[in-house]
Amino acid sequence: MTIEVIKSKLHNVTVTEANLNYIGSITIDEDLMDAVNIIAGEKVQIVNNNNGERLETYVIKGERGSGAICLNGAAARKVQPGDVVIIMSYAQMDFEEAKNFKPWVVFPDTKTNKLVK
Repeated sequence: MTIEVIKSKLHNVTVTEANLNYIGSITIDEDLMDAVNIIAGEKVQIVNNNNGERLETYVIKGERGSGAICLNGAAARKVQPGDVVIIMSYAQMDFEEAKNFKPWVVFPDTKTNKLVK
């Protein structure tokens, strides 16, 4: 049996831009992507703490060190710059493997989206 478990989580990052005219996805600073082991093209779930919206999309790389969190295309209607969101990805794995799996979870600075050391 396989189950779906949380793999990666960026907890409480601030949306820096919402670009309705882009074809779709979420742009994430590459430093943040690396910190939680998310890759370009990976499916993610976004939860907006400001309005309760939940949506799924895929990731594109943002400029490293920029702090970019930009919702693109239709997803831009679900957020406003300044909203605080949680970004999560999931993985399918064997039930026994899942019992010992430790997800990558990062709590960046919510004002800058920079990694806190």
